[in-house]
Amino acid sequence: MEVGDNPFYGGGGYLSQNSPFGSGGSPGGSARRSTSNSLRPVTLRQLIEATQAHSDADWMIGDVEVGQITVVASVLSVQPQTTNYIYLLNDGTANMEARQWVDANTDDEHTKKEEIKEGTYVRVLGSLKVFGNKRYITATHIKPWKGLDEVFFHYSEVATASLIFERGPPPRPSEGAHAVVNKANGSGGSSAYTAQSTNAAATPAQFAHLAPLQRQIINFILAQPKSDEGIHVAAIARHISITQGDSDANMISQALDALMDQGHVYTTMDDSHFSVSL
Repeated sequence: MEVGDNPFYGGGGYLSQNSPFGSGGSPGGSARRSTSNSLRPVTLRQLIEATQAHSDADWMIGDVEVGQITVVASVLSVQPQTTNYIYLLNDGTANMEARQWVDANTDDEHTKKEEIKEGTYVRVLGSLKVFGNKRYITATHIKPWKGLDEVFFHYSEVATASLIFERGPPPRPSEGAHAVVNKANGSGGSSAYTAQSTNAAATPAQFAHLAPLQRQIINFILAQPKSDEGIHVAAIARHISITQGDSDANMISQALDALMDQGHVYTTMDDSHFSVSL
C-alpha cells in the first residue's frame, strides 16, 4: 500500500511533527507550534506509555508532543451505543478502546460502521484521551484495512517515525551514499545517525570564545556532510547525550538560542534544523 493511496495521509504527516525542542520562533521560545494537524503512526503500547504533565497538557511519546495518531489493529469487540461506537482494539502490543461518535445524518458513515466487525482489521485515526484514569482513542476515522501489507507498512512507518525523532532525519540520498563509501573506506564519513567525538572538527577561531556546550554544538554541525537542509536538533541532542552522558533539553535550547542571538547559527528548512554561519 502506498502512502498516496491512504485516505488518512493529507496535510501534515509525521515527518512534520514537532521536535521536542521546536517552537514558534526558536528552540527555547515560549510559543510551541500546534500539533493538531500532525499525524504520527504509533502502536497501542506507545499510547499506553505516553506521558502527560497535567490534565490539560499535550501527550508526549518520549520527548515529542503527540497530536493526531494513526494505528492499525484487529477488532476484538464492537459495542454499538446510542451516541457512539466502542471498539476494543489489539495490535499485538496492547489493547485499547477506540470510541467514534455517531453522525445520524451521514448514511455513508453508518454503512462503513456496519463493515467493521469482530475479527477484522481496521486503520484508526484520532487522538489520545483519558477519562476516569482510562485511556482511549477518540476516533475521527475508522476504516477496514486494505490487506495484510497495510499492517507491515504501518509498522515500518512506526519504526521510521521513532528513529527520526530519536536520531534526526537521515542524510540526503547523495550524501547518504557518500557517507557509506567513506565509512567503508575508513575515512570517517559521518551523518546525523552517527555520533561524533568532540574533536571531530577543529573549532574555527571565531568560535573559540564560546562556552563548551556551544562549541560542541558548532563542532558537531560542522562535522556533518554539508547540506542546505541543516542538522536536525534531535541529532544534536543525541550527540550531546552520547558524548556527555546527558541531554538536557533546556540547556541545549538555551545554547542554540544564544548561538542564534550571536549570529553563529541559523535555522534552515524549519525551526528544528540548524546550520553554522561562516
